[in-house]
Amino acid sequence: MSAPSPSLIDRPVTWVALAGFMGTGKSRVGWELSRALALHFVDTDKLIARVSGRTVPEIFEREGEARFRAYEREVVNRVVRLDYAVVSLGGGTFVSPENRRVLLSRGPVVVLWASPETILGRTRRTGRPLLQTEEPLERITKLMEEREGAYREGTIHVSSDGRSSEDVVQEIIEHLWTWQERFGGEDGDA
Repeated sequence: MSAPSPSLIDRPVTWVALAGFMGTGKSRVGWELSRALALHFVDTDKLIARVSGRTVPEIFEREGEARFRAYEREVVNRVVRLDYAVVSLGGGTFVSPENRRVLLSRGPVVVLWASPETILGRTRRTGRPLLQTEEPLERITKLMEEREGAYREGTIHVSSDGRSSEDVVQEIIEHLWTWQERFGGEDGDA
């Protein structure tokens, strides 16, 4: 008698990461995508908080952005070893060339996009360290411009502006099936 297939669920991939600027919906969409694909959900910012014993704002305040980015690299190297996971990346994670290389070699990276105004509306009251400024909309716009080139290297691009998370998840799944047909292996993994 042969062993059962490791996946009895028809899904386009067994691992996918979500990248993009803060406030584009990576955590919400990632959670819903993981439910739709019957995969585990991993939020790298929450994993960093668990590994470091501090919240992300506390790390920025007490140890600085460089230390936070070091935690990020460590967490990226952990999450690419996972199977059956949807990984939501922090907004700056995919900006690092090393992180991009490692993530893209593991599987598809979906980049979520939203306008600076949408992002400000979604993040205004969240206490994000990078937005603690007099002109947060200008800061968002500037950071998005700086990061755009890195984000453009993602595998799949989806806008979350003015859309329900369910609609965004459905579009991602359609793109993942197309990606799997072109590049994926037999089990839907890269």
